[in-house]
Amino acid sequence: MRIVTADDIARVLTYGALTDALEQAFRADIGVPLRHSHMIPQPSGTEAKLLLMPAWTNEGERLVGCKVVSVYPDNIKAGKPSVYGSYLLMSGDTGETLAVLDGTTLTAWRTACASALAARYLAREDAEHLVMIGAGALAPHLVRAHCAARPIKRVTLWNRTRSRAVSTAFALHAAGVEPIIADDLEAAVRTADIVSCATLSATPLVRGAWLKKGAHVDLVGAYTAKMRESDDEAVRRARVFVDTRAGAPKEAGDIAIPLKKRVIKASDIQGDLFELCRGKVKGRKRKDEITLFKSVGTAIEDLAAAMLVWQRLK
Repeated sequence: MRIVTADDIARVLTYGALTDALEQAFRADIGVPLRHSHMIPQPSGTEAKLLLMPAWTNEGERLVGCKVVSVYPDNIKAGKPSVYGSYLLMSGDTGETLAVLDGTTLTAWRTACASALAARYLAREDAEHLVMIGAGALAPHLVRAHCAARPIKRVTLWNRTRSRAVSTAFALHAAGVEPIIADDLEAAVRTADIVSCATLSATPLVRGAWLKKGAHVDLVGAYTAKMRESDDEAVRRARVFVDTRAGAPKEAGDIAIPLKKRVIKASDIQGDLFELCRGKVKGRKRKDEITLFKSVGTAIEDLAAAMLVWQRLK
């Protein structure tokens, strides 16, 4: 059994190669049951959560994978992260454990590349200006993944706490990207070709009225049905796509809330990554249309990323 660290993953992956691998995975025959979620009572009276996300291949190299994620809200009191994750990769022939991978790093890479995959189908081919809303750990991955998918020439960062945006800008600068820090979010969004948003906001940050014709909106944060990063006008104006039809309409407030308010209907969701990658639905149809993609994550992405890491390490 091999232990695969965050550094190992960063050493062997590229954003373009992982985006290609995700595209192939969404076309492939991969078994993906619903994720398992279990609440664990804590002495403080709060509840921790254990998530299990399995998937396995039904063709080609036989592999089974499962991501184990723990969410312990009380960890903040001890100065520890509230979320930990590990990925277990096994032989599909014998069940033998092949590797245990750093789940946090693997998730960041696959999440960003899922957005880049959507952008391949939904963003304009000549998209040059990316606005990144949020400056957390995922932001640098999203910026670099989008830059690999489209000919981005200008990157603008916005974060509620400006100092955090500055820190992320320095990290991107070291990776060869020269971002601009924005203080006026509306002005930045109004000129954006792609708006990527990865925050924990419970209220909308992206206003539909700000979106220019031809813009693509990539919503990655707001991972519960009560959180949202875009307003009703954004989904009303856009052609809406999701990573999975089974997950996003139920789990993501950006989709679930407009559906509940009847701002949009289920039939207004144009397609998911399975349908886009398999050619069952068309992505961008016109240069001037607005597109919106909402992701909540799927175990297919984790398995595809782990498989690519494993192949390259071998």
